[in-house]
Amino acid sequence: MKKLKNLKIKNFIILFFAGIINAIGVTIFLQPVKLYDSGISGTSMLLSQVTPEYLPLSLFLIVLNIPIFLFGLKKQGIEFTIYSIFTVAIYAVSAWLITDILPIDVSIVSPLAGRDLFLCALFGGLISGIGSGLAIRYGGAIDGIEVLAVIFAKNLSITVGTFVMIYNVILYIICGIVINSWILPLYSIVTYVAALKIIDYIIEGFDRSKSAIIITTKQEEICEKLSSTFENGITFFNAKGYYSDSDKTMIYFVLNRFQVGKMREIVHSIDPNAYISITEVADIFGAKQIKNETNK
Repeated sequence: MKKLKNLKIKNFIILFFAGIINAIGVTIFLQPVKLYDSGISGTSMLLSQVTPEYLPLSLFLIVLNIPIFLFGLKKQGIEFTIYSIFTVAIYAVSAWLITDILPIDVSIVSPLAGRDLFLCALFGGLISGIGSGLAIRYGGAIDGIEVLAVIFAKNLSITVGTFVMIYNVILYIICGIVINSWILPLYSIVTYVAALKIIDYIIEGFDRSKSAIIITTKQEEICEKLSSTFENGITFFNAKGYYSDSDKTMIYFVLNRFQVGKMREIVHSIDPNAYISITEVADIFGAKQIKNETNK
């Protein structure tokens, strides 16, 4: 019960819209032209095509996904499981409403992209990717394949991403064999890649920040100049050169991509021998507190 108190209304609201968005991408763009989503969602789409009409996509989404989330309950935790089951339920109900209730004809072609397979694959992947990315960012998942990957990937000595990729490759091969055509499964790879990219952007941010590690012997001057110029928080550590056996300082500094050139110019104007290493940062937490402390 204590863990259930950590569930947030905000997360449920966003997961609600994530399920709807994912359903729009799948039912408006992919399903009408018989393209396939990835993971359990793609498996559900294939099964809905080869089984009688009274077994809709929404039924397979629930029947396949929810047992997987329950299976992963111990490993993923109660919060993740509740969030995920809620999102899948919204996804399934939304898909049912769009295909069977609302006055939208999704039986032959996409209402927005017609028969253009590339547009359907691209926009279907982008839109469903937004839904999946929001679901992951706010504590859940919209597809059980990630849960299976977490459970089995380590035992198979592969990464989670590799497990998902292998599953999808096998899925698309089976789809090609079942429908006796490789055109739709190949276009479905476009859907998979587009969704994968947009999921990364949703989770990690579109405009990623940069982190700079500066190794110098003139830390006071550099920190003072960087702080006054960019008004960002700065952290530094004592360090020691291996070959020179001399004391140095390692400065850690987060900035955006437009500030990199100015930062490099400032550092090398003070210490021409300073070593600078720059890497991408996916997410930053506590930046407001750091900036407030810097401005005091």
